[in-house]
Amino acid sequence: MIDKSAGISALVEEHIKDGDTIFIGGFGHCVPFALGFEIIRQGKKNLTLCRSGTDILFDILIGAGVTSKVVFGYLGNPGIGIGHAFRRAVEAGTLAYEDWTNMAMILRLEAARQGVPFLPSRILQLGDIAGASIDVRTVNCPYTGEKLACIPALKPDVALVHAQQADKAGNIQMIGVDGDTVTGAMASVKILVTVEQFVETAEVEKMPEVTRIPGYRTTGVAKQAWGAYPSYVEGAYGRDDDHFRAYDREARMEKGLADYIRRYVYNCADHAAYIETVGKKRLAELRAQSSSRKIA
Repeated sequence: MIDKSAGISALVEEHIKDGDTIFIGGFGHCVPFALGFEIIRQGKKNLTLCRSGTDILFDILIGAGVTSKVVFGYLGNPGIGIGHAFRRAVEAGTLAYEDWTNMAMILRLEAARQGVPFLPSRILQLGDIAGASIDVRTVNCPYTGEKLACIPALKPDVALVHAQQADKAGNIQMIGVDGDTVTGAMASVKILVTVEQFVETAEVEKMPEVTRIPGYRTTGVAKQAWGAYPSYVEGAYGRDDDHFRAYDREARMEKGLADYIRRYVYNCADHAAYIETVGKKRLAELRAQSSSRKIA
């Protein structure tokens, strides 16, 4: 067995380079905040971020100045409103963007996963999305003659994923909502993962059906408890909705967002220090909110 375990700081330092295209996993659930915050601490630059439906982690990374371009199907604070840092950066002309749809993003990643240059589809031939921030070309089907959109492959350099557990060989086990997490990860050149806990390989083998990313595709994996906070992890802890609402209030102004990033990222030596700021009482409440589903 090849041991792929490492510290989260070492994973980011070794495998993420300035200018990389980064796929960020998670779909409300298992958003990899610990990896994202470590990218900010290490001062990475000119990253392109991509996925279908984003979370506030995208907006925080934009506000922290590590991002020069975003490629997405939806970008905002889910259930609450827009991404304030994204809006300011686009208005200022400091951020490039491609506004696709969630379905188009999934097809783009699936094309890269399959190793083909594009996938044909009927989407994006009506409306005003195509031609605004994106270029969508067409092809005539060689069987029916029907005009179809060519949804181009998107192959990220690195995928960031958070999951419930893994062994040190990098077999990643996940339950619950995953959105395009697995598709995006398998489309990427490298896959960096944080997990709530390490387990022995014998435990992984008891439930192979929940191994969503096999060890031979995982680049590196780090144990990071609460690695998806303030999002939730099925069977571990609930979503801190108050934190998402507080982010919306603070991020409305540039100074407020700067204070947020300073308090929760720069003033915290690592993710464990960040979690300490939440407080034991609130963490216990979130533990109590988690579902009873377990990998066992």
